[in-house]
This record gives sequence, C-alpha cells and structure tokens, in this order.
Amino acid sequence: MTEPTRRQALHVAGAGGVAAVSAASLAGCGSGEAGAAASNAVDTAKSAAASAASSGASAASGAVAGAIKSAEIPVGGGKIIDSLKAVITQPTAGDFKAFSSMCTHQGCPVTSVSEGTINCACHGSKFDIATGAVKAGPATSPLPTKSIQVGADGISVT
Repeated sequence: MTEPTRRQALHVAGAGGVAAVSAASLAGCGSGEAGAAASNAVDTAKSAAASAASSGASAASGAVAGAIKSAEIPVGGGKIIDSLKAVITQPTAGDFKAFSSMCTHQGCPVTSVSEGTINCACHGSKFDIATGAVKAGPATSPLPTKSIQVGADGISVT
C-alpha cells in the first residue's frame, strides 16, 4: 500500500469532523509526513470540538442566568428554579437571597414560596425567605444558602 501524500492528508483533514476519523486511520497506518499531518488534523479536530462544547455550555449557562430577571422575583416572595436546584427570594425590595431548593428533612424539592416562607409539600416544612431558617418542621436544619450575583443582565446563582 502506498503512503498518501501530504496534500492528500491535508485535504482529508480539511473536510471536518468525519475527516478527523479518516485522519486518525491514516495516522495509525502511515508514517513520516503524512502520518504527522494526519495526527495534527486529529488534534485540531479534538481541540475544535472541545472549544465548541465549552462555548455551548457557557452559552447555556448564560441563557439560564439571563432568563432569571429581577422582575421575576416578587418582593416578599420568591421563585423556584428547578434547573439550578435553587430558590431565589426577595425578602425586601432589592435584597435577593438564594437557597437550595431541596428540603433538609428528607430531600424533597420545595414546591412553593408564599407568605414569607419557602414551602415543602412532602411533610409541611416551611423555611424563612430571608434566612432559610426553619419556621415549621419536621425539618430541623435551615436550607443551605447559595451564592447569588445580581447584575444588569439578570441574576446568577452558583
């Protein structure tokens, strides 16, 4: 079997993701310049894929943060964000808090925010919207706090 030319290997590598698979085959079978070119094509394709995945994840994260606007969180109430496993509250105007949305009693997700409390429908536990402290059991531990940042683009929680 004859070894492909460098031009042939680069042409294959330029064809995109499918070419990376072909280039990997060439790298395994070839040697010299063609093998090196094919190997470089595989590395470039992997790097591009990793970069695209990272950009996609970053954009998705930004979309979630951008979707949570200050106006969506009522003063004296809150909103449960299932995708973040968080509840964001606004006990007083402009004062935002974030807590885990998982009840500390048995790990059920909280189901509502009303009348100044975060409520778990599983067993009736209630937590203070300002501190996460237990207002009514059976839970005995407060909701864990989460880091919250409020900016012009919206609210982000980590």
